[in-house]
Order: sequence, then structure tokens, then C-alpha cells
Amino acid sequence: MSKTKKYKSDIKPAIHEIASGMHDVGMIDKQTMRRLNDSCLAPVHEFNANEIKALRQREEVSQSVFASDCTAAHEARFGVRKYSKR
Repeated sequence: MSKTKKYKSDIKPAIHEIASGMHDVGMIDKQTMRRLNDSCLAPVHEFNANEIKALRQREEVSQSVFASDCTAAHEARFGVRKYSKR
């Protein structure tokens, strides 16, 4: 499952890439990065319960398999487990 960012205009990807690099090395803080995300990135569609159910049925997977796949995708994207024990 790949994640493609959608931008509000043609120049926004370059601005966002530069800002992301600056954030990675500590030149800008999280709050500034959040504001840049809001100004550069297009809003993400939020699925309602019926849309999630339709997607799951279209893919012909059970609720538990779908939930497991969503969790695995989240962990792969962020590189951490939400409730990992230390």
C-alpha cells in the first residue's frame, strides 16, 4: 500500500520537500511543519463506516483481516507500534 501525497498546487511539492528536510535536521519545529502541511497538502478523505464496509466487501476480506492490514500499513508507515511494550 503506497502513500502518495496530493498537493494544492504545482509549487507546493517543492516547498513541502524543502520544509520536510529542514524539519528532519531540526531547523523548523513541529508546529511550523504542521502549518506547512496544512497549507501545502490537500485534505485527506475521511471514510465513514459505510464506505469502510464497502471497501472491505469489495476486497473480499473479513473485518479482522482488514483491521490487521490497516494496522500493518500504519506500522510500516510510521515504523513503530502504537502500543508496543518496552
